[in-house]
Amino acid sequence: MRVLGVDPGLTRCGVGVVEGVAGRPLKMLGVGVVRTPADAELGERLVAIERGIEEWLDEYRPEYVAVERVFSQHNVRTVMGTAQASAVAMLCAARRGLPVALHTPSEVKAAVTGDGRAEKAQVGAMATRCCGWTPRPGRPTPPTPSRSPSATSGVLPRSPPPAAHAAARAPRIPVRKVTR
Repeated sequence: MRVLGVDPGLTRCGVGVVEGVAGRPLKMLGVGVVRTPADAELGERLVAIERGIEEWLDEYRPEYVAVERVFSQHNVRTVMGTAQASAVAMLCAARRGLPVALHTPSEVKAAVTGDGRAEKAQVGAMATRCCGWTPRPGRPTPPTPSRSPSATSGVLPRSPPPAAHAAARAPRIPVRKVTR
C-alpha cells in the first residue's frame, strides 16, 4: 500500500510517501516540504499548498492519504492555519476518491515510537529508521518532513485492505446551482 502523509502547516507543510504493508519494513519513496511565504495573502498560500500536494499525488499516486490533525493548541492563529492547510490536503484527496485518515500528533507518536508523548527528535529518528531514510545534504531533515511519513506509517496497521477502499470513498454529492 502506498500512502501520502501530510503534516499540515501554512508556512511549511510536510509531505512524505511510504510504501509497504503492516508488519513489514516500509520503504520511503519521497519526503519534502511545501513552503509558502508568510507575507503572502491567505488565498495565495492555500493555492500554493494545493498545487504542491497535487504534484505529490500526481507523482506518487498513493492509495491512501494520512493527515496529522490539530488536537489542541493555545494559539488560535496557528490552529486556523494548520486546519486550513489540512482541509486543502483532504480536498485534494477527496477529488481523487482517495480515503483519508486523520491522526492526532499523539496517535502518530504512539504508532511510530510506542509513546504518545515522545519528543519530535525521537519521532524523527524512528521514522527514518523504520522507513530506511537516511538524511544527507540536499534532502529535507526533521522535524516537519519526518513527521509526515510518521503519520503515514502510523496509518498502515489500521488502514483498510485495498478492496475496502471503494467502500471508504465518499459518495458524490450533487451540487445545485441556485439562481436568484
